[in-house]
Amino acid sequence: MVEGVLKKMITEYESPIQYYLSLSDDIINVNSLIDKKVSLTFKGYECLSCKKQTTLYRQGFCKNCFFSIPQAAEWVLKPELSKAHLEQEDRDLNFEKQMQLQPHIVYLAYTSHIKVGVTRKSQIPTRWIDQGAHSAIPLLETPNRYLAGVAEVALKNVFYDKTHWTKMLQSENTDIDWSKEKQKAIEEISEELKQYVSSSLDIYKIIYPTLTIPSNVKSLNLEKESQYIQKLIGVKGQYLIFEEGIVFNIRGNEGTMIDLSFSN
Repeated sequence: MVEGVLKKMITEYESPIQYYLSLSDDIINVNSLIDKKVSLTFKGYECLSCKKQTTLYRQGFCKNCFFSIPQAAEWVLKPELSKAHLEQEDRDLNFEKQMQLQPHIVYLAYTSHIKVGVTRKSQIPTRWIDQGAHSAIPLLETPNRYLAGVAEVALKNVFYDKTHWTKMLQSENTDIDWSKEKQKAIEEISEELKQYVSSSLDIYKIIYPTLTIPSNVKSLNLEKESQYIQKLIGVKGQYLIFEEGIVFNIRGNEGTMIDLSFSN
């Protein structure tokens, strides 16, 4: 048995994607657990920031931390609100400069449908793996987060910016005419932003370690269940997929303290 606090799974871009779960001092290769019975036991909560064992508010943080730390500021989810390029502080200017004033990628990805998004260049292709994308292309490379956010806002006129998690888990790889989609996107952005359009059409293909595609999915509430034991049949995005279509969102349960064990 291994115990610890859940954080999003570490991934390696291989075929299929390799997943690792870090619990306390242990690193578990999640792929090796597929086709085995896995037991998850709820033990409580611990804020990812202050480490207090208390009720969590959002994103694995307690309420006090969520409204004070820079990692949970509004610009994280809404890049167009970034202000570090103007030398304007939101919560911590040094942190905001470090995160915002670096190359960012505006991308298109196929998850449950084609969607637009923004991520730091250093997070490619991790961001797409975490979203459960089957394929993706970089669209623009901007020098900061603000410009990427402005581009994303414009592209929301023709592309979704959210992933439907149930459809994502049930979706399979499909052929996308990425050249056509890229041209559609370019037509939506301003002339000022077109200088950042990527000249290549690098297509990232992502294969996930799944035995079967579930026909129906239902989210596991581990606190309510207290303990859950079932055969693991796959991993996609940040979801563990169990038999009978039960899925557990690791990212959505960050900060949850668990015991984990497995058997053949």
